[in-house]
Amino acid sequence: MLIRLADLMPLIWILTLILALAAVGYFAGKARALASSGGKIRDLHSLPSYYGTNVALSSLVPSLAVLAVWVLVQPILLESQVVKLIPDSAIAEGSTRDLVMSDVRRVADGLDMAVSNSLLSLEESEEMRAESTDVRKQLGDLGVALGAKVSPEVLAAAQEYRIMRKTGSLWMMMIVLALALVGAFYSYSRTHKDFRARNVVERVILALLIGAASIAILTTLGIVFSMLFETRNFFSQFPAADFFFGTVWSPDFRGDSELGLLPLLWGTLFISMVALLVAVPIGLFAAIYLSEYAGPKMRAVAKPMIEILAGIPTIVYGLFALITVGPMLRDHFAQPLGLGESGSSVMTAGLVMGVMLIPFVSSLSDDIINAVPQAMRDGSLGLGATHSETIRQVVVPAALPGIVGAILLAASRAIGETMIVVLGAGAAAAQMHSGLGALVNPFEAMTTITVKIVSQLTGDTDFAAPETLVAFALGLTLFCITLGLNIIALVIVRKYREQYE
Repeated sequence: MLIRLADLMPLIWILTLILALAAVGYFAGKARALASSGGKIRDLHSLPSYYGTNVALSSLVPSLAVLAVWVLVQPILLESQVVKLIPDSAIAEGSTRDLVMSDVRRVADGLDMAVSNSLLSLEESEEMRAESTDVRKQLGDLGVALGAKVSPEVLAAAQEYRIMRKTGSLWMMMIVLALALVGAFYSYSRTHKDFRARNVVERVILALLIGAASIAILTTLGIVFSMLFETRNFFSQFPAADFFFGTVWSPDFRGDSELGLLPLLWGTLFISMVALLVAVPIGLFAAIYLSEYAGPKMRAVAKPMIEILAGIPTIVYGLFALITVGPMLRDHFAQPLGLGESGSSVMTAGLVMGVMLIPFVSSLSDDIINAVPQAMRDGSLGLGATHSETIRQVVVPAALPGIVGAILLAASRAIGETMIVVLGAGAAAAQMHSGLGALVNPFEAMTTITVKIVSQLTGDTDFAAPETLVAFALGLTLFCITLGLNIIALVIVRKYREQYE
């Protein structure tokens, strides 16, 4: 019966109950504070809303914190326990324990669905309630049917996994709701007119703000460590020198793989460079025009129209590159000049990606240029400089740190783009041995690191094989590249800030 109660108490209902308790605590705390002062607000240390907020926070914060930790930790602990129940004999040749564990989760989910459907059918009529024995028999037949599709060991592990998951969910529900009740009652019992509710509430809110600010840092650390662990596993199976200095990318899950980074790195940098050569001049000049020359009416129309480009899905850009830009460049430039025969090329992906990046550069640069103090413009004009000279010699240098930040943001966006590259530049890695002319030919088909990360993790892959683990090494390489760009940006920003502060 308790397990069934856990089935009927999904996470959304637990959250609803916690919020309801907090709302009741808020009004009860206000009422108790006013009652302790005889209805005189002046006799209270804090405003009545602070007393109510204190009770609500005492109910919300501990319960939600435990709920969040429980939801994150429970699957990890359960899988670590269930995976021990899988004998080595249940792992087929060519498979891994992780793949078998995915089958266990699938079977457990199937059992949950079957139980839920049967329970719903059981509740539909009094007649079927009387036939609960037949329903249990049907569930047993379902287990036999599942056992025909999977090994008995997997079925037994799935049943144990399901029981442990439901038991953990039940304990989570009881502990979280108990914490909400205890927190609300404790805070309510402390509420009186001399209680410093405002001080307590402000300290709690300050702690919440600090915690929110720490989420980004902790998330970054989690991403880095997860990639580091898998990258370490990769380098334990594949030589690091062959990865960083290899000039051939040819993964083969049969064991004869060449996983050189240089072809992918060159394709990434080449396509990103073409995209920035398109986006930076156009975006920067558009920002200068909008901020320094355009009137209010023109700015009100032009700026939103430019920013519409940022809202177009990348798959649409990719289709535009595949259907329109690629054939046009092939027919009018590549073939007449003898530079290529394919519509998929670096130039195709770079041009379309550059168009996509224009609003990233223009919008941010426009905001930065508008933030330059008007006094600097007036001083330059007062000394006899023309409008264009003021922009070139005063406004742009003063806004340069922000403009550099906008360009680096666009560069990071270009480095991480996948869909446009797949449809516009193809999926073939650069041929490092084909000569310098082919490497710098913008009409050659190349691919990027992000595309290969997706391709290596797509399909029925073995996460213990170096051909799959290489995706994490590629991801860590991209992280280091963007980190280097940020460091360069900080150096430039500090240098120019010293001149204008």
